[in-house]
Amino acid sequence: MSTIDLEKLAESQKANAQVMMTLVRTAFQGLEQLSALNLAASRELFNSSANGAQQLLGVKDPQQLGEIAGAIARPNVDKLMEYARNLYDLSANMQREITSVMEDQYNNVRHNASGLIEKTGLASPVAGDVFGSAMKQMVNVTTTAFENISQMAKQMTDIVDTNVKAANSATAQAAAALVPKK
Repeated sequence: MSTIDLEKLAESQKANAQVMMTLVRTAFQGLEQLSALNLAASRELFNSSANGAQQLLGVKDPQQLGEIAGAIARPNVDKLMEYARNLYDLSANMQREITSVMEDQYNNVRHNASGLIEKTGLASPVAGDVFGSAMKQMVNVTTTAFENISQMAKQMTDIVDTNVKAANSATAQAAAALVPKK
């Protein structure tokens, strides 16, 4: 008959609570940074819009209107690109932090499972062989699955990074076309 080791159970619960607290703390920090980014972008957009409206109200002829509109558009596009880069950096950092926590947690679970397999095999060699083989197979399958998921997440991050860079480049080229040449 097996007995539950209350001390190990308490340690496990404490470790799980710490992982959850780390994930929640990471989420709150990300939301805090996102709020600060959005507030700064909103403030900047308001100031730019007010300044641009004042400039447009002072226009005397149609040619001047085109020049001012182009001069107003370029800084706004640059600010939009900077906002997109900052938003991407924020999400990439959060993804790295969460992935790191999950990898650590997975490695702990895998280590504990390996210890349990060895302990069970020593306690009951006949039944332990069958149980140990099944558990080792399960650990191998989950390890492969976890590695595949981690690789897919990295590939998705790389794809998004490439797309953000391409969008920024296209936006910069479009903004450059808006500014009248002298």
